[in-house]
This record gives sequence, C-alpha cells and structure tokens, in this order.
Amino acid sequence: MGKLSELEPRKVFEFFEEISGIPRGSGNMEGISSYLENFAKDRGLEHVRDELNNVFIKVPATKGYEDSPAVLLQGHMDMVCEKTSQSRHDFKKDGIDIDHMDNEIFARGTTLGADDGIALAYILALIDSGEETPHPSLECLFTTDEETGMEGVKGFDFSSVSARNVINLDSEDEGVIYVSCAGGLRGTLRIPVKRFDVSGIMYNVVISGLHGGHSGDMIDRYYANAIIIMGRLLHFLSTKTAFHISKLQGGLMDNAIPREANCRLIVSPAHSKDFEMLIEEFEKTIKNEFSANEKNMMIYCECLGESTENVVKPRLQSRMIFLMNTVPDGVQNMCVDEKQKGLVKTSLNFGIMRLRDDHFTLEASLRSSVSSEKYALSDKLKFLAEGIGGTYEVKGDYPAWEYNEDSKLMKLSSDIYKELFGYNPVIKGIHAGLECGVIYHALKPVDVISFGPQINGAHTPKEKLSITSVQKTWDFFLRILENMKQ
Repeated sequence: MGKLSELEPRKVFEFFEEISGIPRGSGNMEGISSYLENFAKDRGLEHVRDELNNVFIKVPATKGYEDSPAVLLQGHMDMVCEKTSQSRHDFKKDGIDIDHMDNEIFARGTTLGADDGIALAYILALIDSGEETPHPSLECLFTTDEETGMEGVKGFDFSSVSARNVINLDSEDEGVIYVSCAGGLRGTLRIPVKRFDVSGIMYNVVISGLHGGHSGDMIDRYYANAIIIMGRLLHFLSTKTAFHISKLQGGLMDNAIPREANCRLIVSPAHSKDFEMLIEEFEKTIKNEFSANEKNMMIYCECLGESTENVVKPRLQSRMIFLMNTVPDGVQNMCVDEKQKGLVKTSLNFGIMRLRDDHFTLEASLRSSVSSEKYALSDKLKFLAEGIGGTYEVKGDYPAWEYNEDSKLMKLSSDIYKELFGYNPVIKGIHAGLECGVIYHALKPVDVISFGPQINGAHTPKEKLSITSVQKTWDFFLRILENMKQ
C-alpha cells in the first residue's frame, strides 16, 4: 500500500506516487520516459518516443465521440530539483520521499515535483479509466526538460498531431484558467578571473532562510534574491574594509528565485573584528528592508581560522562585484492594458551564481509577453558583460502564447467551472513560461487553455499539493472532455 493509496481520486494519486518514485530532474529523463512508453505498450496504444525522450500517445475516442475533434493533452515530465541544505537526497538516483498531512501532499527535504507530475498522473488516470470516462480521441504529449528551456517540446515533431484543441495541465492556481503566457530565454554572463595566493583569516559568509519560489509566477511578490543580496553585501564590505574572494556561489536553478548564497573570504587579522561587525550591520539593514516578506532571512559569517587561499585578483574581484550590483533583477515592466492589468509583462531572475578557477558566471531567466522587450533586456545584459571584458550567451529561447478573445475552449471551460462550483473562474494570462507558447506557434490556428490544481511553493522544498484541489480539478477536467462531443 502506498502512502497516497487512500486518497481520492484514487487512480490519480496512485499514478502520482508511482511517478514520484522515478528520478526525473531536468536532463535525467530516461527513467520516466521509459515508464510512459511501457504504459502505452502495456495497453496496446499507438505511441512514439522520440530522440529527446518525448512520449506521444494516441487514445481512441470513447463510444459516441468518434466524430468529435481530437484533443491534445499536454504536461512535462521533468521537475525542478531543489532541496534543503540538510537534505542528502540524490536527485539522480533517489525517488521523492512523499507524504501527506491534513489537506496537503509534500516531500521531505526536497521539491515535491507536483509541477508537473500531477499532469502526468491526470492524463494516465484518464487513459486507464477506459470507457468509464467519455472523451474525444486524445493525443497525449509528455515532454522533457521544460524547466531548463523547454527543449523537449521545441524539438518535438508536431506533424503527427491532428488536434487543434489543446489542454495544458501545467498551472498551479486552482480556480484560474490561463489563456496566455510569457515567452522567455536563459542568459549567461561570464567574466574571466585570475588568481593568486593570499594568507589571512578565512570567513564563510552565508545568506540563507529566504523564501525563494518560481521565478515567473512569484516574481511579483518581490522576494529577496540571495545572489543580488550577496552582491550588495560584497559592495558594502568593499567600501569599509579589504578582503579577497576565494569561493562564491548561490542558487540552483535559473528559474527559481535563489534562497541561499555563500562566499569564502580572506581578511587580514587586523581587520577581522571589524569585518564581523560589518556583517552584523549589513544584516540589520537588509532585514529591515525586507521585513514585510522575508521573515526568516539570516546573514552571518563563520570564522574558519588562519588559511592560505587561492583568491581572485583585486581588479577582477571589483568587476565581479560591479556586475552583481548593476544587473537588473526582478519585475521590469507591468502590463497596462485593461485585459491584462496587474500582470507582469517583463522580468528576469538571476538564479545561479558560480565562481570557478578561471571564470565567474551569473545565469538568468528572462521572461516577457512582448518579444521586443525580452530581447532588449537580453541586449542590456550583453552590453554589461562585454563592457567589462566578459561574454554573454543565450539559450532556451521560447515564444509567448498570445491571448485569443474568441477562444471557444475558454468559454466552454469557464461555463463548466461555474456550473460545477457555483462561481466564475479567474481568466488571466500568466507571466511564467508555458509550453503552450511553443505549441501555439507550431499548430496555429489552435485553441489552447491551461489549468491545474493548487500547488504552493513550487520550485522550493516547501512545495505542497492540495488534495481537495486535485479532486476539484479532476472533476473539472473530465467534465470539459465530456462536453466536447460534437
């Protein structure tokens, strides 16, 4: 018996628990792709597994729906792999340690992977229900590496897709039907460094306890970015005392707001006491600045004693600190038109910082519903990097999904939601990037909606999935398909 075996809808949670036992971080898709391929083989369903490990399964219509237009159901296999500093979980080989309490499913010490494992569970449970659940013919697309640039869906051959109605199940707010999304790209700034040996007192400087979160959906909550805060701390210290940087890192994923950063510095013995007082002073200032939304922030230093370390040369260290303090971060522009008022139009998140032996990198996730703004922001990063002797690289560019005010799926799903639950759903765009943008451009003219159950804290170890919301969304999902009879 699984930990979720008593929960309803039973089949959905059974599949979700099975999926959670398969390591499926971005770039590690073999196991989950094989699982989906075997699922289709065992049921005699027409299917394709491509070279990117995308899996495409065709399911015949149930009785009476043979003449109804096909529907494409879509979700992604991979998950963001974040964990607490205490966790020993190995995402490459360990399944997720899931459990539930009250109305929430959670993981112990790691991200849960409900983003987007619950989509897979919904679709597999639907297929497995057979004639019990009426539906048109289904074309089910399970994609890889969505979280690292949507490489799976971008490389998929859509010539085999006949459906022009699309339901994407990669949303995290129950009661919201999404009808547009931002496009995005990943930008990496890199500057060369040179080193030399210095002796002194070694300190480990830590920033931790930040909220973190999804860099698209949660960027407008203005949570602190540990990388940006570290840049400010290093600049503050540089105006007060001398130090040398040996190690510097922060964040794990470009699309997750970084919760932690740490730095190892060498300080002369004569300045060590002043250094510790400066850290305390800075912590008080920043905690006051973010007092409304970062209740658990900690900034502290650990004295590691005397040491000789290979550190960054002063001129190049100054360039690193300059870059960390001049890169834009967070919300850049908001939508002002009435239909999308209150929606973030353009943003970026610096999610990864690494200092290697010979170079320093910052990696950012850029998003915008307007492609010209996305590329203008990317150009700004390029100018900054090249202006101080560095380089800039773009990866994972994906398009926006444009709003269609004449969407029949939007009207149908909205009417069904009100009929089922007695109130209107929220119809809106989302600043996060969804694969709907790629699908929209590959299949247009096409009608697309996106929805899902309530997931809180996605992309963080605090991720939780609402049990009652899974049931509501399941009922909603089935009723939409039932009403697509022609």
